[in-house]
Amino acid sequence: MTPETQSLLRAELANLIAGYFFLFIGLIAFSIAAIRRRGGVRILVWIGIWSIIFGANMLVQSPVIIASLPVSLEPARSLWAVAGSYLTIVAAALAFLELTLGTLRRFLKLLLVVDVAVAVAGIGAFLISGRANTFIRYNQMLAVIALVTLLATVSVPSLSRRFLILSHHRVLTIGTFIFAAEALWVNLGRPFDINVPSIYSSLGFAVLLLSFGYVALDMILANERRLLAIDSELQIARQLQFSILPAGPPKIASLGIAAAYEPMTAVAGDFYEFIPIDEQRVGFLVADVSGHGVPAALIASMIKVAIQSVNGCASEPSEVLRRLGSILNNNLQGQFVSAAYLWIDTSSRRALYSAAGHPPLLRWNKETGTLMRIDSNGMIFGVMPELEYPVCSIPLVPGDRFLLYTDGVTESEDVAGEQFGDRKLEQIVRESQAVPASELLTRMVAGLRAWQPASLAQQDDITLIVIDVL
Repeated sequence: MTPETQSLLRAELANLIAGYFFLFIGLIAFSIAAIRRRGGVRILVWIGIWSIIFGANMLVQSPVIIASLPVSLEPARSLWAVAGSYLTIVAAALAFLELTLGTLRRFLKLLLVVDVAVAVAGIGAFLISGRANTFIRYNQMLAVIALVTLLATVSVPSLSRRFLILSHHRVLTIGTFIFAAEALWVNLGRPFDINVPSIYSSLGFAVLLLSFGYVALDMILANERRLLAIDSELQIARQLQFSILPAGPPKIASLGIAAAYEPMTAVAGDFYEFIPIDEQRVGFLVADVSGHGVPAALIASMIKVAIQSVNGCASEPSEVLRRLGSILNNNLQGQFVSAAYLWIDTSSRRALYSAAGHPPLLRWNKETGTLMRIDSNGMIFGVMPELEYPVCSIPLVPGDRFLLYTDGVTESEDVAGEQFGDRKLEQIVRESQAVPASELLTRMVAGLRAWQPASLAQQDDITLIVIDVL
């Protein structure tokens, strides 16, 4: 290394360290964003890009780097130097955009469009004419507008409360003022030939960048704390929802009963209930609320309350559904509920069935070896009030089997988007005629799991009730 190179290196050492520091900060931001992989990390990505562009721009303009690069790379270095000068404000605007709301967010989007247009024009002008600073004045004006906007927003409490998503922005305010003070010092010093060392610009930018990083991490951690609180509340809601479901099947003479309930999320829109009157008579209700999650689960809870009003007419499926519909229709708020109700009286050896827009009841007849689909449907709840529901009378024959289910069973999809369908469901019922009700449910759930691999999320709530006539 020549004495001239050593002298140049000593003079540029601080700038080289600053450039590599900003590259390192950018990589750290990317790493944190990759590790967290949750909502809200996008700001870290923009901060990382912003830091890397600024650091790389410092390095490619350093005399040490210029002197060490081969001549063949000079065009690429020059292009990066020009592109970095224009794109720094674009990355900064994208990072700032992630902190804003309302009118300020719309203003920043407009400013971002102008930033990109100026950057494209400036880089294009360099490629065509070789002039690096054709549009740089416009780029600097946009940077000043963005900085003034940020200063005004963080300085005025009413503006920060209205337009920033931050609960605490003191660190960002301090960082912005330090950077603005440094920029003002540099620009005011130029007319008076005051030479401000470039390291001060790097320090000012570092303070601004790190203040952005601090508020970004604070946002992410606050969001994760909120998600953890929501998860905890959903677990409580899940426990409460399972508490309103039957603890187990009722003991009814000459019947074997089993039920399976597989919610799609922590809480579900499916609901089922047994309405035993005595040891020989029982009603079975299955309901499916449109949609998923908390809204559907709240309506499912309403059905539990509404069931209390139908005990007196449990032997009349049409009246059960009519009363449920009259209670629910006024409270569904645009959602819909399908339901099916099966009444079984083992003393009279007869069953009655009615439904409201629900998948058909399946009946396996042991004597004939046939599987019947029983449709006795009226209008789904939430469309029209006070409707009549047709009732189908079914004789009970020893060896018969009934299956009530929700459409989450037949509409489960495989990786190709093909639904499980009625055919596969009926195939499992036919092949399992000799096994008890609980074993049939086990086979059905296993069949659904095999059809829908673990890599795919469950697409709907699943409820199954099997009733064997012994």
